[in-house]
Amino acid sequence: MAAPKKGRRPAGGQSRPGRALALILIAMVALTGGMFWSGHTTPRLGIDLAGGTSITLKAKAEPGQESAVNETNMNTAVGIIERRVNGLGVSEAEVQTQGRENIIVNIPRGTNEKQAREQVGTTAQLYFRPVLAVTNGAPQAAPSATPSGSPSAKPSASATGATADKKSASPTATASTQGRALTEALKAPSPTPTASASSSAKPKTGATPTATPTPDAATAALEQKFTALNCLDPKQRAAAGQGVKPAEPAVACGEDAPGVWSKYLLGPAEVEGKDVDKAKAAIDQRSGQWIVDMEFTDGGSKKFQSITSKLSAQTDPQNRFAIVLDGEVVSAPSVRTTLSASAQISGSFNQQSAQDLGNILAYGALPLSFETQSVDTVTAALGGDQLEAGLIAGAIGLALVIIYLVAYYRGLSLIAILSLGVSALLTYVIMALLGPAIGFALNLPAVCGAIVAIGITADSFIVYFERIRDELREGRTLRPAVERAWPRARRTIMVSDFVSFLAAAVLFIVTVGKVQGFAFTLGLTTLLDIVVVFLFTKPVMTLLARTKFFGNGHPWSGLDPKRLGAKPPLRRTRRAHAPVDAKEA
Repeated sequence: MAAPKKGRRPAGGQSRPGRALALILIAMVALTGGMFWSGHTTPRLGIDLAGGTSITLKAKAEPGQESAVNETNMNTAVGIIERRVNGLGVSEAEVQTQGRENIIVNIPRGTNEKQAREQVGTTAQLYFRPVLAVTNGAPQAAPSATPSGSPSAKPSASATGATADKKSASPTATASTQGRALTEALKAPSPTPTASASSSAKPKTGATPTATPTPDAATAALEQKFTALNCLDPKQRAAAGQGVKPAEPAVACGEDAPGVWSKYLLGPAEVEGKDVDKAKAAIDQRSGQWIVDMEFTDGGSKKFQSITSKLSAQTDPQNRFAIVLDGEVVSAPSVRTTLSASAQISGSFNQQSAQDLGNILAYGALPLSFETQSVDTVTAALGGDQLEAGLIAGAIGLALVIIYLVAYYRGLSLIAILSLGVSALLTYVIMALLGPAIGFALNLPAVCGAIVAIGITADSFIVYFERIRDELREGRTLRPAVERAWPRARRTIMVSDFVSFLAAAVLFIVTVGKVQGFAFTLGLTTLLDIVVVFLFTKPVMTLLARTKFFGNGHPWSGLDPKRLGAKPPLRRTRRAHAPVDAKEA
């Protein structure tokens, strides 16, 4: 018989189990060190465990556009609000529809919760409107010849990221100038605030010409509204932009500093929020100041180029465009040159204000307007009670599993308990790291998924142990039985875990909200089960098979051949031949 080649190991064997154990030990140390280095030593908790804020928004359509409140627009709004809130770094913000016209936003207590509440409330459409006139926020008896109190440090829009225009704006806006600006705004989509009155109001044939053109009713009403508007009154601020169509001029308020407001006379919307492709805060490499970079879609680029080419030829304040969200001016930068596909808004920004504006520009284009129905504070008391009950149930289940393992597998239960401990440690550390990394937050369904995973992990150990016992019943010794049982057990474990992971993946894709937490945890623990079985359970079993306690089949090892009913080892014997008679020979 040919001798086996040197260096070849038997099928299913593992010649160096120490390598696998060293690999998983290094991974555990690295992950644990990363957890302590990041400063997040506990997993983030969801709204049901940590408490937070629940906001109910109700969709409202403009008069004559009631059909706009439909499933498509509601789903679009949900996606935009969710991206807007998650863009602030809020963990596990939950946004979902309720009924036909309501959206529920759950914001867990924690990072940027207050800021997220404020931005969720700003849910109207986003528009870029040219500025026709601007003055202080107090009401006036008549438009002043030289308005004061204009924003002194308004940002400027520039293709090259120029610094802000620091000089105080002092536009000249007489009553006749405002009337002409309003007239032109009503007649054309682009503002021409310095156009003459004769070019905007031609008398009809046969009509008696008048010395001074009279603005029409809509112009007069808007001029009166602008004059009487008091931006210091919150109710008037909220009502200023309500019910105004994008193609119509509007009046709006903007906050220049805490408690300091200006009011704006705005032309029709030239660019909509949906025309903005990307927007984010950044630091200008030349000046070191915070700026906001904007990129437009193909259609938005053409619109933006058209309006900036007209605004750049005007004087202040007619060279500004106002970024209007929810009827309020969030920024009114001036235009220095014609812009198209991209632009930079620079000015007296700090990091927070630049990120806020970038977030509004990126996620502000909602297809519907919403009003806040209710804002409720959710306490963690109920969730805490449920969590305590769930943890008690999990502890009871784990204790029953351990009792069963000790009673049935005896010494082998030590391997199972150690493997469960390694799996629990990896699960905890990874959940703590995923909080700041991807915003994962632990909620009650996620805890249920972790409890279910105890059974999945224990099932893998049982499969392997039973395969080893089957080999011992066939009469083999422990060390060969451990190696021969592994390929068969490995296939069964892989198939079982694949089915569990597939179910978790499908559940995560087709569901929303908290159920996704259950699916995510189930999928994560299923993957960790494979890692633990391959890199810990099998190597440890290989090492223990070399000890006398397990190798000789001690009664308390759980691998006693007598208790398992093992067959005697098969041995070959020579066949005895009967003596041959000499005569017969």
